[in-house]
Amino acid sequence: MVREDLRNIAIIAHVDHGKTTLVDQMLKQGGTFRENQVVEERVMDSGDLERERGITILAKNTSIHYNGVKINIVDTPGHADFSGEVERVLKMVSGVLILVDAAEGPMPQTRFVTQKALEMGHKLIIVVNKIDRPDARVKEVVDEVLELLMDLNASDDQLESPFVFCSGRDGTSSLDEDEAGTDLKPLFDMILKHFPPLTLDETGPLQLLVSSIDYNDYVGRIGIGRIERGVIKQGQEVAICNFNHKDVNGKGKIVNLYEIEGLERVSCESAMAGDIVCFSGLEKINIGDTVCCPETVEAVPFVKISEPTVEMIFSVNDSPFAGKEGKWVTSRHLRERLYRELLRDVSLRVEDTDSTDSFRVSGRGEMHLSILIETMRREGYEFQVSSPKVLFKDVDGERYEPVERLIVDVPEAGTGAVFEKMGLRKGELVHMSAMGSRMRLEFLVPERGLFGYKSEFLTDTKGEGVMSAVFYEYQPYKGEIQRRLSGSLVAFETGEAVTYGLFNAQGRGTLFITAGTPVYEGMVIGVSPKEGDINVNVCKTKHLTNTRSSSSDEALRLIPPKKFSLEEALEFIGDDELVEITPKNIRIRKRILDGELRAKARAKAKAGE
Repeated sequence: MVREDLRNIAIIAHVDHGKTTLVDQMLKQGGTFRENQVVEERVMDSGDLERERGITILAKNTSIHYNGVKINIVDTPGHADFSGEVERVLKMVSGVLILVDAAEGPMPQTRFVTQKALEMGHKLIIVVNKIDRPDARVKEVVDEVLELLMDLNASDDQLESPFVFCSGRDGTSSLDEDEAGTDLKPLFDMILKHFPPLTLDETGPLQLLVSSIDYNDYVGRIGIGRIERGVIKQGQEVAICNFNHKDVNGKGKIVNLYEIEGLERVSCESAMAGDIVCFSGLEKINIGDTVCCPETVEAVPFVKISEPTVEMIFSVNDSPFAGKEGKWVTSRHLRERLYRELLRDVSLRVEDTDSTDSFRVSGRGEMHLSILIETMRREGYEFQVSSPKVLFKDVDGERYEPVERLIVDVPEAGTGAVFEKMGLRKGELVHMSAMGSRMRLEFLVPERGLFGYKSEFLTDTKGEGVMSAVFYEYQPYKGEIQRRLSGSLVAFETGEAVTYGLFNAQGRGTLFITAGTPVYEGMVIGVSPKEGDINVNVCKTKHLTNTRSSSSDEALRLIPPKKFSLEEALEFIGDDELVEITPKNIRIRKRILDGELRAKARAKAKAGE
């Protein structure tokens, strides 16, 4: 059977190239909303963190109707750390819109996701977005995309992919790079013309590949996927199997069945091959499982998701302030939550350690893990995490480490500082080109060399630089990289910070806290420009006499403290430090809180060297 009435497409691109904004306009012009309906910007970014940060974290499904054809659209994340989301949803679609910014051109994540789409043999439409930008360079970007496709060994058919020129914000498209267009009809027409109708087996036994998982308190786990073969019906008895894990086997019943119409899930009695559906009733369903007829148990091949490259240790909070702010604080709660995340996130790995209070969590990058930490924190969990570490591999007895492809766009004056820092971090320059008054530099740099670099980079380029990185490959170990040249200011005793104590401490470095902040011994309250830690007493009050009163403290001027975000705290901490995460606070602390024990451990480590 040929499904003339259906197209399944995904939109993939680098972060901030305008995928979600373009989907907004496609939904508006596809008739999803009433003409007078008030619609939020980036309506597909439904999570609080997604709206706050302006990034897409989870792939989302939606659909529009155009000329009697239903177009299922999957909006995907653009950040490299969430590329596992992109890899698995590409199995649901038969065509891909590759979005490229008309000024920035192809970026690291564009290369990564395009490579995955080419490997699966998908047809492509190249959408050059933001052509209304004053610094747009459309002709050069078209050439850069063609170079990228050749570089990735695209087939002749893929090299002939059509170009559509869009302004996602204005909702216009055109097939001519010199014309802005008036609406998105040229894009819709190209989707129907270039992506052929699906030829599917409607009469064969059921096969449905689960590419995504959702959860609802009322119906439990909800599987989302495309029907590869046959028909699925509400109330149908089914079997579960998995291509990569032969031991996965089970049976169940489809309780509820939904189709995606616009932003809504609409209940339906049945759906046929090619449709993307949501269903509930199978409590043990996982991403990558195949739902099929009990009489014909055949698993659909599922893409092997790329391995994690960064790990952190999540452990129960054992600081003096433990249990005061969190709702879920025990190792049982922490373990249950981490293993529950595995059911939804295919790029994550969680392992038990020798300690019952600690768990090794591995992911695609710092942001991947920090989003998990922030989500858990908002849910009321309290715990502590170690500094991120890269995962090494042994290849023929030699140590290999993950290397990233880093692309930076900087003003010409900022290139010297970037070269200097990349030299210290074992970065290797592979390409350099001018873009007007700015330079684009491309490096291959060990992933551990990028820890803590983002804030330095913004300082070095006076906030004008743009950097992005994506995993490149494992390469032989590049040697020692000094991660941090500064030391920490560590609280000497437990109590409450006072103005007098802080005034004396701020001469030693930059503080993180203000007067009235509760502190404990071993808590990091500032950073020193010199190497080595300094113990400071911020709870110290002035000795009062008849000629010196406490009111004179008001004359002491404190420098405003540096406030860390979660990512900055994770980048800052050294190997002997932890970040204490609670729903209300993010604190940095030493692993060993007692000053004397810490000094002994340091001396022992030096002697061991």
